[in-house]
Amino acid sequence: MKFGETLSRSLIRQYSYYYIAYDDLKHDLEDKLEQHDDRWDGTLETEFLEKLEVELDKVYTFCKVKHGEVVRRVKDVQEEVQRTVALLDSSTPPTEVDFEVLEEELSDIIADIHDMAKFSRLNYSGFQKIIKKHDKKTGFVLKPVFQVRLDAKPFFKENYDELVVKISQLYDFVRTSGKPIKGDSAAGGKQQNFVRQTTKYWVHPDNITELKLIILKHLPVLVFNTNKEFEREDSAITSIYFDNDSLDLYYGRLRKDEGAEAHRLRWYGGMGTDTIFVERKTHREDWTGEKSVKARFALKEKHVNAFLRGEYTVEQVFQKMRKEGKKSAKEIESLEALATEIQYVMLTKRLRPVVRSFYNRTAFQLPGDARVRISLDTELTMVREDNFDGKNRTHGNWRRTDIGVDWPFNQVEDGDICRFPYAVLEVKLQTQLGQEPPEWVRELVGSHLVEPVPKFSKFIHGVATLLNDKVESIPYWLPQMDVDIRKPQIQTQIDITRPARSDDEAEDGDDDVDDDDDAALVAAMTHAPGNSLDIEEGGYGSIVPAPSTQQHLPSANAAYYRGKITRASNSISRKYYQTAAFFDHYFNGDQISKVPRDTVFDTQVVAPHGKSICVPVRVEPKVYFATERTFLSWLTIAIVLGGVSTTLVTYGTRTSMVASVGFFITSLVTIVHTTVVYARRVVNIRMKRAVDYEDKFGPKLICGCLFLAVLFSFFCNY
Repeated sequence: MKFGETLSRSLIRQYSYYYIAYDDLKHDLEDKLEQHDDRWDGTLETEFLEKLEVELDKVYTFCKVKHGEVVRRVKDVQEEVQRTVALLDSSTPPTEVDFEVLEEELSDIIADIHDMAKFSRLNYSGFQKIIKKHDKKTGFVLKPVFQVRLDAKPFFKENYDELVVKISQLYDFVRTSGKPIKGDSAAGGKQQNFVRQTTKYWVHPDNITELKLIILKHLPVLVFNTNKEFEREDSAITSIYFDNDSLDLYYGRLRKDEGAEAHRLRWYGGMGTDTIFVERKTHREDWTGEKSVKARFALKEKHVNAFLRGEYTVEQVFQKMRKEGKKSAKEIESLEALATEIQYVMLTKRLRPVVRSFYNRTAFQLPGDARVRISLDTELTMVREDNFDGKNRTHGNWRRTDIGVDWPFNQVEDGDICRFPYAVLEVKLQTQLGQEPPEWVRELVGSHLVEPVPKFSKFIHGVATLLNDKVESIPYWLPQMDVDIRKPQIQTQIDITRPARSDDEAEDGDDDVDDDDDAALVAAMTHAPGNSLDIEEGGYGSIVPAPSTQQHLPSANAAYYRGKITRASNSISRKYYQTAAFFDHYFNGDQISKVPRDTVFDTQVVAPHGKSICVPVRVEPKVYFATERTFLSWLTIAIVLGGVSTTLVTYGTRTSMVASVGFFITSLVTIVHTTVVYARRVVNIRMKRAVDYEDKFGPKLICGCLFLAVLFSFFCNY
C-alpha cells in the first residue's frame, strides 16, 4: 500500500488538519518536474524546502500544544484524585461513581497519549517518505539537510515515561477506590533468588507507547523509591557480562547446556550508584526436576576489583552484615557459599569483562506481589568491554569508565557498540500448577504488538554481534534481524478506547473517535491467530512475523451441497447431504487451506559464511525412555529368533539343525544393529544434535535376513 493511502486510512479524524500534507507535497513535486521537463534547479528547491518548513512547523506546534494540554490535564486529575482520596475517612466519603468518573477521565487521557504517539510516528514517516521521493526524482540530496531541521523540532522524540508513571499511580488509586495494594515496591531489588516462568518478546518502536498504556491499565508501574520524583536515570539498568578467552560461558548459554552459567555485575541507576550486584544465572534442564535460577549478592563498588582478584575475601564481604544482624545466620551462610563459588569460578576460569548491556526498564507489578511481573526494556544497547583485539577498554578496571547512562552513547566507536532496534518485553509468571495466566496477559502476547522470540538473551546477542569474528556459532534470531516484525493491527479486548460519551455530548458534537474506529480504517485488520504464551513449548522456528489473517475457504462443491440440503424432501436425504458436505469440506475445504493468502515463508535463513546457527533443543526425559523402549523391543525380537534357533537345534532333525543357522545369524544381526543404533541415538540426544533419528535401514535389514532364514529353512527341509 502506498504511504499516501496508508496516511489517509490511519489518521485520527480530530487531528486531520494537523497532519503533514503528504499528497499536496507529492503532487506539487511531480507537477513542478513535469512543467520544467524533469529539470530541477535551486529556485524550485528553495520553494519546496519552504513548504516542507511550513508543514514541519505545523506538526511540531500541534505536538507541543497537545503535549502541554495533556500535562495540564494530568495535573488537574492528580489534584482531584488527592482531594477524593482525602475524603475517604471523612463524614462524606466519595462513592464508587466518583472513582468511576475519575477513571473515565484517566482513560481519556491515556487515549490522548496513545493518539499523540501515533500522530507523531505517522508524521515522521511522512517526512521521511517525501524527502526520499524528492531525492530520488530531483537528484538533489535533501535528506541530511532537512534532518537537521527535524532534530531542531523533534516532535517525534517526545518521551512519555514520566507521564506513564504518573498516570499509572493515579489509575491504580482510582481503580482500587483509593485503596491500592500495599507492599514493598523494592522487593524485586532486594530479592536474592528468582524462580519464574519467563517468556520474551520483541516490540517495534512504533508499538512501545501503546503497549505501556495497555499494561498500566492492569498493572501499576513498579516504582522502587516512592519518596522522590521520577527521573529518567531511575529506570537505567546496566550489566557487565564476564567470560574467558574461549567464550565458554557464551557457548554454554547458547547451547543451553545443563548447568550453563552466566556471570555478571549489575547496577541500577547512574554511574554514581555504590551498590553493585554480583549475579550468577544457572540453566537447568527440565529433566533434572529443577528450575533455572538467578542468585546474587550485593557488593560495594570500591571493593569490586579486589573481590574479582581474590584480594577481598568472602568473609570481609559479609562481615558488616553479620554485625548488623539484619539477616539470619542461615541466609548469610547461603550468600557466603554463593560468593565463594562465584569468586572461585572467576579466578579459575579467568573470567574478565566482555560485553556491557544497557537499557531503560519500565516494570509493571503489584507491590510485594510477584505472581505477574511484566518488564519492558527500551534503548537496549550492547558495548564491548573486552581486550581480545589488543585494545584495552577497561584499563584494568572491572568496567569501562568512558560511558555511563548517556544513551545513545555517541562517543563510542561504531565497531564497539550495538544499538538494538527493538524493545524487549518479558512476561514473568509465578502461577501454581494448572493455573492459567490472566486473560488480558494472554491477549497481550497474542496481539500484533509483540513478536515472540523464545530464549532471547542480551548477553548472547551482544557477544554474537560485537565479537562476530571470534564466535563460530550464532543464535537462531541473528540472521533474521532484517525481518520487519510489524504486523497489521488486529482488534482485541485490551485495545485502548475512549470511555463512551453521553447522548448530550454526542449531540453537542464532542464525540471523539476511539481507537477502534481508527483501527477500522486500516486495511486487512481481521483477527489473527494469537501467539501461545508459553511458546517455548513449541520449538524454535523462524521469527518471521506470524500470518496476519486466517482464511477459512469453502470447497468448490460447497454451494452444490448447500442447495441439496435446502431442497431435501425428507430428513434422511438431508442428513445424507449434510454428511457428504462435512466430508467434502474436511477434505477439500479449509482443513487444507490453513495458510493465509499472501503469506511469505522465509525458508532461506542461512548462517553467514563460516558460522553455524545454534538452535536450543529441549530434551525431555520421555525421549530417553522412548529410546530405551525401542532398544528393548528389538532385543525382544532378537531373543525370540534366538529361541527359535535353539529349539531347532535341540529338538529338530539334522536338517533342522542346519536350517537354524539362518535364524541364529538373523538374531545376531538384530542384536548388533540395535545396539549400535541405540548407542548412536543416546549420544546424539545427549549432545542435542539436530540429526535424523529415523532408522531407515534397520527394519529392512532385519526383515530381509528373516526372510532369507525362512527360505533357507524350507530349502533344507525340502
